Amino acid sequence: MMNSDGTEPATFGNLYPALHRLENHGLLAEWEETDTGREAKFYRLTRKGRAQLETEAASWQRLTEAVGLVLKLSEGGVE
Repeated sequence: MMNSDGTEPATFGNLYPALHRLENHGLLAEWEETDTGREAKFYRLTRKGRAQLETEAASWQRLTEAVGLVLKLSEGGVE
């Protein structure tokens, strides 16, 4: 089943495996103590995760700029 915008909804079946993969690569964070004194896992970016996010965001920016140029050229009649 798709969301109304055509995207696939995040489910436990696909969300947690992705989170675990990121955690295994050292990109997501750690167990912490909650206000009640219990340990709980909080998914936060690690320093390494932030660096990776910056790298991926820059790559995505370059890709979207390139696609934008292609679309702009195609609108101008260049085939």
